Amino acid sequence: MARKNYFHYTGATVLGMHDALVSLTGLIAGLTFALADRYTIILTSIIASITASLSMGASNYLAMRANSVPHPITAALYTGTAYTVTCVALIMPFFILSDIFTAMWLSMLIAIIIIFLFNFILGRIQHRPFIKNFIEMLTVCTIVSVVAFGIGWCANVFLGINA
Repeated sequence: MARKNYFHYTGATVLGMHDALVSLTGLIAGLTFALADRYTIILTSIIASITASLSMGASNYLAMRANSVPHPITAALYTGTAYTVTCVALIMPFFILSDIFTAMWLSMLIAIIIIFLFNFILGRIQHRPFIKNFIEMLTVCTIVSVVAFGIGWCANVFLGINA
């Protein structure tokens, strides 16, 4: 029974971490090209991270309750915590580096490292090859970031939003 609960929490962790990777890398890419202001990127990313981590935790709690999964609060805490920790790692380069483009690329590198490490560890725990899951998660994250990058570029060029 404990193993079943562990894998429920692993799913909760994946949910929070992956959603943070996809949504925040996309947001960071879009903001970097639309706003070109380091402090606005930091502020917006922090606000989005906090609200989204609370939303993800609450949503996972409700989903677990709806499926009668034991310990839905614990699952929600795993989701919210994974989301928050991932966001902190992705936002950190903007605190350290003044050049927003370098910070953005470092943030993307951190996302790749997180995806790799998580899938490597999960593959070891499950005794399965991890490379397929790594590539899949990286592909989804990359597609969303590229789309957001395009939206930011379009906002910059066509709407004149560049700060």
